[in-house]
Amino acid sequence: MDETVKLFVISVAAELSGMHPQTLRQYDRLGLVVPERTAGHSRRYSMRDIVQLREVRRLSEQGVSLEGIRRILDLENEVHALRDRCTKLERALDEALEFRPGGRVFAAGAEEGSVVRLSLHRRRIAPGNMLVRWSPRGADRD
Repeated sequence: MDETVKLFVISVAAELSGMHPQTLRQYDRLGLVVPERTAGHSRRYSMRDIVQLREVRRLSEQGVSLEGIRRILDLENEVHALRDRCTKLERALDEALEFRPGGRVFAAGAEEGSVVRLSLHRRRIAPGNMLVRWSPRGADRD
């Protein structure tokens, strides 16, 4: 399940987070945990929102001020967004490296005449076999 899908109405979110619905409304007004609104203006919370509400409750019980909690949540949200972006960039880089000219690696398969595509920088060598990797600068032999 996608943790960002807005599924829960305020009563369910309050129960899952261990808070009163009025507390969730107050946190919404303060901008701590802001749920998405439907066309009818009712609040919808995601699982990620529920986790943040639990974190707000935990930090509040430990004596952290609401402004301190807001700053912590802002930093956690920034880290989460940066991790998502990093993951997307890593995927894009992997694709760019895999499909660049001269970047594909092939080997002879076990069956006569078959060819096996290998991941870049990974070699699969069966005992007694020889793998030849072609590169634009020449052939490397192992």
